[in-house]
Amino acid sequence: MELALTDEQRMIVQSAERFLAQVADSTAVRTAMASERGHDADTWGRIARELYWPALAIPEAYGGLGLGFVEVSLLQEQLGRRLLPSPFFATCCLATPALLLSQNQALKEHWLPLIAAGELSASLAYTSSTRWDDGGVQVYAQSHGGGYRLNGHYLYVIDGADCDLLIIAARTPGSVGEAGIRLFAVPADTPGISRRKQPTLDQTRSLATITLKDVALSDEHLLSEPGQGWPLLRTVLHMAAIGLAAEQTGGAQQSLDLTLEYIKGREQFGRSIASFQAVKHRCADLMLAIECARSASYYAACIADECLKIDGDPLARRELAEAASAAKIHASEGFYQCAAESIQLHGGVGFTWEYDPHLYFKRARASEQLLGSPDVHREQLAKLIFGECP
Repeated sequence: MELALTDEQRMIVQSAERFLAQVADSTAVRTAMASERGHDADTWGRIARELYWPALAIPEAYGGLGLGFVEVSLLQEQLGRRLLPSPFFATCCLATPALLLSQNQALKEHWLPLIAAGELSASLAYTSSTRWDDGGVQVYAQSHGGGYRLNGHYLYVIDGADCDLLIIAARTPGSVGEAGIRLFAVPADTPGISRRKQPTLDQTRSLATITLKDVALSDEHLLSEPGQGWPLLRTVLHMAAIGLAAEQTGGAQQSLDLTLEYIKGREQFGRSIASFQAVKHRCADLMLAIECARSASYYAACIADECLKIDGDPLARRELAEAASAAKIHASEGFYQCAAESIQLHGGVGFTWEYDPHLYFKRARASEQLLGSPDVHREQLAKLIFGECP
């Protein structure tokens, strides 16, 4: 397992930086987040069909580029710096890992080439409450005529109102906890599925509520074998948390960069406030938080990469849950610290709509809770350390 960036990975980062500098300035982001879709369709088209970012972690056998989750995380960090609204996170960090780890070869052969070609976006819907663990799965799949009838609703579905493919979790009636959970891959326009956008604190990330009413599915839609639904979903959620941590790291870095640029030009008592020792110390603390988050998220991405490989290191795979929780804790707290300090060091204008710090603060606060707060992940990490988790 290589823990240093390769020349190819550095080129990917540099290419992403140049592209996003062109298409994701403050004006473009604000226009996209206010649009009906919540993102710019032309920009996403270029990302998906010209740059082939969704194809990065998909094997060549399915039309992808055959790289890995580290490359996806590197792009996530750059997207987080710009707050660009796009279906990339939902498609590449939620839906794609679920398909890659599935045992249903027919579904993989059908959907993965379409994602790699940029012809569709996808998302994962699983929780019906404010819980992010197995207790959040509250949609029921009732056996009916050799298939299943699904009823219930999902909350906080990322880019769920506009995606083309949904990976959905449901449980058999009467089951509790980890037992009885199944994963299905279904077209988003399947009869019985209705979708609507949710009001959100973070306007740069679109969330949806999805309702299922007598949705008829068959075994052909199943991603998981009996008894393997929760283990598959749990692994996908760990990978999503790692991708989110990379995005948060990028947001934290940009918050610091915006702050440094501002304090260099702001003067008090006849000199730049960047020269004040107290301000320097605060910025140094932010840089330390960012480096901790980046180290944790990059290591976790390397672990996730091993989990997606057929011949991945089995010892590394066992560290996925711990690495994901550690990355999410450091990135969530680091991003919030940087975004909050950015507003403080900008002074009064930090709260105004015209300046960007409030956008990063809202993203920091919202993503801190997404897929589990730092407190939730600390508890999870403690259980793993003391052997209380499988």
